Amino acid sequence: MKVGIDLGGSHISIGVIDNKGYIIEKTERRILAKEKINIKEIIERYIVKNIIDYSEKYKITEIGIAVPGTICNKKIIKSVNLGIENYQLIDNLKKEIKIPIKIRNDAKCAALAESKYGALKNYKRSIFLTLGTGIGGAVIIDGKLLETGNVPGCEFGHMIIQKDGIKCNCGKKGCFEKYSSMKAFKTKLRNELGLDETTRGQELLDMLRKNGENAKIKKVVSEFIDYLGIGISNLINIFEPEAVGIGGSFVYFSDIFIEKIKTNIQNNNLLFNKRDELIIVPAALGNDAGIIGSCL
Repeated sequence: MKVGIDLGGSHISIGVIDNKGYIIEKTERRILAKEKINIKEIIERYIVKNIIDYSEKYKITEIGIAVPGTICNKKIIKSVNLGIENYQLIDNLKKEIKIPIKIRNDAKCAALAESKYGALKNYKRSIFLTLGTGIGGAVIIDGKLLETGNVPGCEFGHMIIQKDGIKCNCGKKGCFEKYSSMKAFKTKLRNELGLDETTRGQELLDMLRKNGENAKIKKVVSEFIDYLGIGISNLINIFEPEAVGIGGSFVYFSDIFIEKIKTNIQNNNLLFNKRDELIIVPAALGNDAGIIGSCL
């Protein structure tokens, strides 16, 4: 058995994975904004506790950690949505855990899982995006990740799609993820409807399904789709994938958004090379793709 850990911008998920890629048992918790002050302590304490618990029930041979941000030489160089830099997470964990540990960018872990087990397994060339607190990405060619050297690259969320736009946590302005991440969408929808941040994603999803014709909701959805269409079409024009997969918390909203995204891209003449069929699919492994992929 292996343990996969998905360390997101607003959550930690830990699961026990068998040799077929199935999650046998899983636990998760949210990371609140106020907890970011002690984020390293919270991350390490939660991981250590659960690894110890799982080790009492299963024979754990390896641990994989998926992290949003830049990983180099087993160190987290920076993760803007977690607010950490030059973090030796593995070294710190090894003080209490004597099991081999690997670490990699979360979007790339999720892309590997979807390419091997999920929605992209029937395609040789694909792009995968994770839409959650931010936007991560990966390119798969012949079942393998596109490698870019010492740093993982494919930071799709930080391509600029709006000149002098909203300031991003990375320090730049107008980044894709400030307009098209699920956090950006949910924040804008809450603001438009006069709701506070305690309104959960499921409540917003219920509102979308029940009140989709509400003028304020339609406005937010339309703007979100417009920006998402621009970003995705840019990536298609560069890499010409057979299919585009989208994961992260987006998967819970995919039935509302997927067809709108396709229509937007096709109708607005955003593709350099026209296509009879535009394949955009939600992650088949849902929000568990990062956990499963961290063990690959």
